[in-house]
Amino acid sequence: MIVDAIPCLSKRPVSWRAFPCLAATIGLLAWLTSASVARAQQEFPPPQGKGRVVVMASGVSGPAHYTTVAREIAELGYDVVLFDGNLMLGTHGDGVKTIILQAQQMPHALPGKVALVGFSVGGGMYLYFAAQWPDLVAGQVLWYPMNNFIHDVPGFASRLKVPLLVFAGAKDRFRDGCCLADLDSQLAAASTATGKKFKLVVYPDAEHDFVYGGDHYNPKDYSDAFKQTADMLKVYLSE
Repeated sequence: MIVDAIPCLSKRPVSWRAFPCLAATIGLLAWLTSASVARAQQEFPPPQGKGRVVVMASGVSGPAHYTTVAREIAELGYDVVLFDGNLMLGTHGDGVKTIILQAQQMPHALPGKVALVGFSVGGGMYLYFAAQWPDLVAGQVLWYPMNNFIHDVPGFASRLKVPLLVFAGAKDRFRDGCCLADLDSQLAAASTATGKKFKLVVYPDAEHDFVYGGDHYNPKDYSDAFKQTADMLKVYLSE
């Protein structure tokens, strides 16, 4: 195991001399986490060969659950790179930045800012971290994003620097309320009150995971959300 191979993390007593090693170890483990995130990509090239990049992050069900929508977005002319949103948890934003930079290096990628499409946990990581990176991100489309870890609503609004389009289900009660539409409404209201671009669409009959192939697939709401996704990606990546 990694821990057994690092002297300062072995079972021997730790002295003051171990602290430089501990600092190096923390950096190593962060790098290993970011590297594992980056390796977990799947690219869906556009029909024309190369295209602007859309970085997609899955929900807790994993990337395989989202390959259909990834292909559908790629068919619109984008180079879609799909990652496992679960692997970004606990990386304090490093995992999110890693996948963006990795996606920009894909064989079919055109240069420039990327657009982000995130679902559930992946959407939550985008919502909190990548919404502060206008130098990398042109805009985000988030489907039922995890939001229950955001407690400072005004603080979130003050840090928002990237346009957002968020879809939420009014009947979403997944995992004891990880992704409530009511909190999305609070975030949207606080953001728009300060002049930020935060568009929220709440579907009255939708539950969590209403995407195509999802546990609560809702054809009508999915069709509408996908159309709005396509329209907004065109706006984000038109420059």
